[in-house]
Parts: sequence; structure tokens; C-alpha cells
Amino acid sequence: MSQHPDLVDEQAYIDFAYACLERSREDAWRLRDLTEAGRGGTHQARYERDVFEEALFSRLSQLDLHDEVLVFGRIDRPSQEGAAAEGDPSSSADVESFHLGRLAVADDHREPVVIDWRAPVAEPFYRATGRDPMGLVRRRHFAVKGRQLLDIEDELFGGGHLGIGEDIDGENGDAPKLRGYSSLIAALEQGRTGRLGDIVATIQAEQDEIIRSSQAGVLVVQGGPGTGKTVVALHRAAYLLYTYRFPLEDQGVLVIGPNRLFLRYIERVLPSLGEAGVEEVVLADLVPGVRFGGVDTAFAARVKGDARMAEVVARAVYDRERPLKDDLVVPYGLTSLRLTATESSRIVRSARRRFRRHNAGRRFVEGEVFAALAASSRDAVSPETVRERTRNHDVVRQALERMWPVLTPAELLHDLFGSPALLKLAASRWLTEEETASLHRRRADDLDAVRWSDADVALLDEARELLGPRPGRRIRAATENGDKPSDEIRTYGHIVIDEVQDLTPMQLRMAARRSLNGSMTVVGDIAQATGPHAPRDWSDILRHLPDRRPARVSDLTVGYRIPAQTMALASRVLRVAAPALSPPTSIRKGDAPPSIVRVERAELGPAVVAAVDTLSANVSGSTAVVVPASLVDEMIVALQDGGASFGVAPQDGLDAPVTLVPVSLVKGLELDGVVVVEPARIVAEEAQGMRALYVALTRATKTLAVVHAEPLPEALLD
Repeated sequence: MSQHPDLVDEQAYIDFAYACLERSREDAWRLRDLTEAGRGGTHQARYERDVFEEALFSRLSQLDLHDEVLVFGRIDRPSQEGAAAEGDPSSSADVESFHLGRLAVADDHREPVVIDWRAPVAEPFYRATGRDPMGLVRRRHFAVKGRQLLDIEDELFGGGHLGIGEDIDGENGDAPKLRGYSSLIAALEQGRTGRLGDIVATIQAEQDEIIRSSQAGVLVVQGGPGTGKTVVALHRAAYLLYTYRFPLEDQGVLVIGPNRLFLRYIERVLPSLGEAGVEEVVLADLVPGVRFGGVDTAFAARVKGDARMAEVVARAVYDRERPLKDDLVVPYGLTSLRLTATESSRIVRSARRRFRRHNAGRRFVEGEVFAALAASSRDAVSPETVRERTRNHDVVRQALERMWPVLTPAELLHDLFGSPALLKLAASRWLTEEETASLHRRRADDLDAVRWSDADVALLDEARELLGPRPGRRIRAATENGDKPSDEIRTYGHIVIDEVQDLTPMQLRMAARRSLNGSMTVVGDIAQATGPHAPRDWSDILRHLPDRRPARVSDLTVGYRIPAQTMALASRVLRVAAPALSPPTSIRKGDAPPSIVRVERAELGPAVVAAVDTLSANVSGSTAVVVPASLVDEMIVALQDGGASFGVAPQDGLDAPVTLVPVSLVKGLELDGVVVVEPARIVAEEAQGMRALYVALTRATKTLAVVHAEPLPEALLD
């Protein structure tokens, strides 16, 4: 194959870009050294220096590419109106060129050397077609390894030839319209490393349209397996931070993932795009001060996720705002003071009207109680004096705790779940007797020892919202400093939720609560919904999210990751799991169709080991063994006996060459080779069995094997 005539010149340009980048880093370090020399000074000077140093560190982080490629493409467009119509469109005459890369780089004269991929001028690189060239005469893709340019792929517009494999005008029937076909396929064929990589060099038009869409409102990204939903959402977060740096950087961007294995899988994407300040969490990370690890029954977990639980928690708070049953009589010198039960009822009603959040009303209730006690005295006495002299009386403290206790979310729910009477009082209007009974559990002697379940996370957060911060000096100090109290809920300028189809209504409420302005990107696939509240369509999800602006739904229809033969097998399961939905169109054909191996039950473990050995020998990259929960321990023993070097998710991540992954954790991951064990048991054990199987079958980017002893589900039979 002949060398591209511009290869040497483009390599020289890339070397120059790296030299400019290095000078930028050196300049940033020199500025930091100058601030080090100026320690001391006024408080204002120290504050300004800290802000400046923080900005410098942010800039240094952006300039640190590690092993990522700096420059990946170039666009050429006429330098003046109509210039491209004259002569050869590939000629350099009357053409201005822009080299595109991961971040912006300038030379010593502040002239641009590399354009950030998110800049408006870069948009035609991702969007231009033969029918709408967007002013381009050429689009050039670089195949780069490290700093070395390996090859160049050109696409010419306005009469030139097409790049290899490119359907730039979309005239090949229903085939997907792709740009940079050779570069795209080369990227897809690379072995997986156990971490999700960015797609900044190979973003396709339908993906770019989503990435660059308006920040306002809720954007839903629907896409089947392998369409790039997750990576598109992360690139969108990076794009929004670039485009709306102020105020979005201060407001914050939050990424919510389904589990910690997933967070480890995506953790390098945003830093590789120059955005290291985005907060990536699972929902439990947003609830401080409690410990998790508890386990609910499937029925109880479903009840806890139901939207009706918002009413139950609200009623539980209401039930802790109670008037006295009997008059309160407090000794006071030679006489006594009295608060009647009727007056206590008035105080409680008044506090409910005045305060939206429970804990904020405690000071008001205290003030009214001491005022009423003072008014009952035959002598003139001030409420402040009564407070000072009686606040430590046991009867006063007990009365206040009955009328309006200061509560933490954990205290509220621990008391509620531990008392059948309180549960009945709070839930009788909303839940059945069976549902109410499923919430009951014995109270622990030590609240700090309670292990809360995943389903409790959203309930604790609901209680946190209703209760509000506890009154005290910490709140006053935070308010004076312009900060929120530590137990106040933080909001974010933009929120990304992945695998949103598996969130319960209560979890969706929890996520929506953190939206400052209703700006969210929610990503999922209704066909892959395997949670206890699997939605029928997107309206089931959107009703729980902010609605300040009309929601938009964008579809990703092209499957980049999954070979066509694998998708054909999975589609048979999809027709049963979600008949109304269509699979994505795969653009790649694998080297071999999926293999299905039936063995005797006693040979299941050795057969899995053999399948792993075969896949590991034929694919360069990561391999996963996907199993139902009931077979995890058995497969660990089988892999150990077979001498395999492997890790177990989630504790080992995906760093080992082979990873054993329970089917409940495999969603959103991609591996080169996948062995799915006992499909029938996956279907039987998971709440949405056929959808869980569909997820398991669509994780492999190269090779899929199915090993079973039990009869296959009918959808997989020939």
C-alpha cells in the first residue's frame, strides 16, 4: 500500500503541536512558581492567590494528555466565497485548514495550532455529508499511535472521491451513513482494556447532534446495545462544560451511574477530554452519614421504590408533629407554669403552616411553648427567662420531643420501620397491608450499626428533603459564609444519568431533586430495563423528572460495537422481551457467529473454562464470564480449578484478563469476548429475565459463547 503524499508534512505538524503543548505546560508551571514566592500578605491577597493557583492546577490537568492522542483530524474549507468552485477542491490554494484535537493548542504568538473538538468551527468534521458539506472541501482523518502518524484517510467534497467505505451521500439503501469509515472500524477493532475509552476522533453525525444539542431541559438518549449511549452522554458533559464554562463549572456537573463497577469502567473518559472536575457517583454516595450493605426482599425493594412511598415518608414526618395529650405543668419557684393540650395543638398547627421543612420549625415551636408558659404565670415574666430556667427540665424536654423532635433521616426511618403502629399510621392510605408489613424490621439498639439497603437510599433522601438541616451553630456559620449546611442537598447545573431505565420512581425523584435548573441528560434503553419498576415507555420516566422545558427524545440507531451475527442472536430474545422495540443496525460483521455449547450438568464448570480458554486465545483484550447470581461461587471454583487468571466483579473491576461478572452488574459494559452461562437460569432468577438475557448477550465486541446444561429458552432455539 502506497504512503499518503502528505504523511511527512502532517507528521511534522503533529510534532509542532506537541512542542507547543509542552511550552504551554512549562509556562503554566512558571506562573505557579511565581505564586509560590509570594506567600503571606493580606487575607484578600491570599484568597486571590489560592483562586489563581486553583485555576493553574485546572489548566495543568487539562494540558496533561497522558497517553491520549492530541491531533486526530483536519478540515479544509474555502478561505473566501466561492474559492472551492475553482480548480481542484483538494488543492491547497484558497483553502484554510484547521487541525482538530482533544484540546486547543496555540503557538508562541497565540495563533491556533490545534482546535478543540468542541469548538463551533469543528462541527463540520462530525456533521458534513456529500449533500450538505457545511462549507468543507476536505475532511481528513489521522490514524495515530502515541505521537506517530500511521496513515491518513481523506474525504473530498464537491466533486472529489470518497474515503474508503464511506457512504457520504447515504445512497446505499438503508445502510448507516458513516464518516471516516476506515478510522472508525480500526478504533472499534482495538482490544478492550477494562476501561471505556473516548470516541472524540470517531464521533458520528447522529452522536454529534446529541452531544451539541441545547443544554436546556431534559434530553433523553434512547439507544440499543453498542450504540454508544454512555460515551455520547459523557462527551456531551464535556461539550457543555466547554460551551457554558461559566457558570456551569461553578454549578457543577453530576454523573450518576448504576453501580461502582460501572463508575470504574467510565472513570477515564472525562479526564481524557480535559474535564477532571465532574462528580461521578452512585446514588448511595449522595446520602452521607449512614452505612449501606443491608438486603431487602424483592417485594420490599419494589415497595420502597414505588412513588407512593413519597406520601408515606411525608406522612411519617407529619405524624412526628404532635400536640400534647395532657396539659404540661412545669414547676417554677413556688408556683407552676402550664401549657394546655389545646394550646399545644395550636402551636403545632401554626408551625406546620409556617415551615415547609420539619427541622426548621423546631425553634418556632420552642419559642411558642416558652411564650405560652410565660403567659400562664401570675407574675410578669419574659419567655426568655422561662426558657433559661426551665429548658433543662425533663418534662419540658419530653414535651418538646413529642411535639416537634429534631430528626435525622436515619432516625425517622429507623423509628418508622421498627414500629408496626407507626407504619400503619403513615402507610394505611397508600399501601396494602402486605406492602406495609414488608417494610417492618426490628429496631437496632444502636442506630449507627444499622445497614441500610440500596432501596433505602432514595427514602433517606426523601426524608432529608422533608426534614431539612438540623438547627444549630453549624447552620448559622454556613449561612454567614454563603455555604450550604453539610446536611443540605446540593444541586448541580447539569446531571447525567446512565441506565436510567432501571431507576425506580423514588430514585428518579432523588436525582431530579439535585437539578438546579432542569438541565439533564438521561441515557438508557427501554429494552434493557431489568429493574423492579421497568418502564413501558419514556413517559413513565419523564413524569418524575423536571418539566420546566419540554423533554426531548433522541434515538441512536446504529450499533457500532456488536457484530451483526451476535446482534441477530440477541434480536431473537428482544422480540420476546420487548416486541415493540427494534434492535440497532450493526455496521460490523464478526469473524465467527456465536457458539452455543450444551453439556451435562457435571461438566458445566470445565466447559466454561474451555470456552474462556478458546476466547482468550482468539481475542486480544478483555473476556467476561457472565453468570446468574446462583452460580457465582460455583464458577469461581471452576475457574480456580481450571488454572485461569481471573478477577471477580465488582471488587476486582475489569482489570484482569478474565472477569467473572454477575448478570446484574454487566449492563453498560463492553468486553472483547463474553461467555454467557445458563441462559435459562438468568431468565428464571432475574425480575425481568428475558431482558436481562438480552443484556448479557449484547456485551461482546468480538466473540460470544453460550454454555448451558439446562434447556435453552425457546428464543435461543434454532
